[in-house]
Amino acid sequence: MEFMLDVEDIRALLPHRYPLLLVDRILEVQPGERIVGLKNVTINEPFFNGHFPGQAIMPGVLILEAMAQVAGVMLMLMPEYRGKLAYIGAMENVRFRRPVIPGDTLVTEATLTAIRKTIGKVHMIARVGDEVVAECDLTLAMKEHRMAEETQARLQRIAQARNGAREAAGGKPDGTTLTRQ
Repeated sequence: MEFMLDVEDIRALLPHRYPLLLVDRILEVQPGERIVGLKNVTINEPFFNGHFPGQAIMPGVLILEAMAQVAGVMLMLMPEYRGKLAYIGAMENVRFRRPVIPGDTLVTEATLTAIRKTIGKVHMIARVGDEVVAECDLTLAMKEHRMAEETQARLQRIAQARNGAREAAGGKPDGTTLTRQ
């Protein structure tokens, strides 16, 4: 089964946000097998201010991060990894073929080569047009991910405990002190 994901679908899966969300669209997905993702590279990217003035080039580590995010989406769509987060475990055979510059559309294809328990291995190729710009073999470790709802519930419990302590010390839940008349 193949399908596409837009940026809001991607934001629902990945915790990354601007400026570190480096995937704009998923063009093709075969969960547990293959994925193709796209990043539109614009001059407005914050890293271009310093890399390099007068000759804007996307940093290689960010090309690799964009590739890893695409691979992470593929694994996170598998039923056994729903609600988990993909962490980079290793990168091997990394090769950069040409620079990525503003105006390029970086298309990453990731193919699952092995999976065992919580570890996935993926071969990735990034292209601009028909030209390969980078490739590598990536190992991802799938770990528990505290979702936003869990964080909100945790913060609520902390606030309630803090307010309870204030009340016990003579304060009101809103943080002001009780006064006697």
